Amino acid sequence: MTPAGKLALLASLYLAQGMPYGFFSQFLPAMLREQGVSLEGVGLASLLALPWALKFAWAPLVDRHGLDRFGRRRSWIVPLQVLTVITLLALATVDPTVDLQALVVGVLALNFLASTQDIATDGLAVTILTPAERGLGNGVQVAAYRLGMILCGGVLLILYPWLGWTRVCQCMAGAIALTTLPIAAFRGEPRPEQGERPGLAAFTEFFRRPGVGSWLAAIAAFKLGEAFGVGMLRPFFIDLGLGLADIGWLTGTAGFLASLVGAMVGGAFVASYGRYRCLFVFAAVQALAVASYAIPAAGVRDGWVLYALCTFEHFSSGMATAALFTMMMDAARPHTAGTDYTIQASVVVLATGLGASLSGFSAAELGYAQHFLLAAVLCVIGVLPAVQHHGRVRRGETELANVP
Repeated sequence: MTPAGKLALLASLYLAQGMPYGFFSQFLPAMLREQGVSLEGVGLASLLALPWALKFAWAPLVDRHGLDRFGRRRSWIVPLQVLTVITLLALATVDPTVDLQALVVGVLALNFLASTQDIATDGLAVTILTPAERGLGNGVQVAAYRLGMILCGGVLLILYPWLGWTRVCQCMAGAIALTTLPIAAFRGEPRPEQGERPGLAAFTEFFRRPGVGSWLAAIAAFKLGEAFGVGMLRPFFIDLGLGLADIGWLTGTAGFLASLVGAMVGGAFVASYGRYRCLFVFAAVQALAVASYAIPAAGVRDGWVLYALCTFEHFSSGMATAALFTMMMDAARPHTAGTDYTIQASVVVLATGLGASLSGFSAAELGYAQHFLLAAVLCVIGVLPAVQHHGRVRRGETELANVP
């Protein structure tokens, strides 16, 4: 399969993942806040992302089982996306203002299906991408994922007043159905070698690798500060007086373009200038971007200021995420790629989920300006474990994420 074909296939799969998560992480918080849910309640709603944090528990099963004739990863991805479409069509029949319990169950189911699809997709990506292709591949991954988030977060916020809940869910179902077509037609998945099917021992083997503790600490800390800060971004916009459509335009135009460009730029820089150098530089830019939200919180709230800051933050986040995900892919062994990558991704989700769930308490206690400044400090502190792990790599103490 050509490099362009690989990137197009992975783009469709990560786009499909990003849509349910964008609906959950962008659309839902703004809708809940508009309905009067407290900041603490909006922050705690982020715990519905629990399947993304716990997916490591069933990742070895996804790695081990599958139909070789159909494609080991493909035989998981296609049914999971079909089930996602069915779940969205079922949610279309729910009134979210009346039946909150059904909404919670539906969103939890969507996160479970998307997170399991992510295990198989990450395993497929590690298998078909060469090390030289991973920088650009992860740029495409992050860009496509963020595009899905924006489509079902920002764009749906714009359309929600006209479409209503039922049409929103139906549009999401139709979009995910379309993204299923490329993987359904894909026939290039390599067959596993004899004895290459990992068992549950793959999970424990990963944690026996030298340097695993310092590496997991590095990836957990790297994105925690950002998640802590931007977890209150959409409630902040609501409290500034912006409507759902205004937030949709803000994140769905400036945020959409900036995150796509940032991911692609970050992926290209990683391939050209090295993993660790880019990771450290992007961390500094990310901290500055989070701190910049204190400017409108302090009273400078012109429209162009909000667009400029939102563009800056999304761009920096795209770059930082592309660099981090490339290094996580480097740390995954090909024959247990789904398990290894998923363990790392689950650590990131646990850390970011913790940051987001606590963000409401920080904003309520400190106010938005101090909250964003505190988050920026956490971003700076969060890069220190990566510096420490890099030292271990240079001393030859670990092979984890040792690509320069």
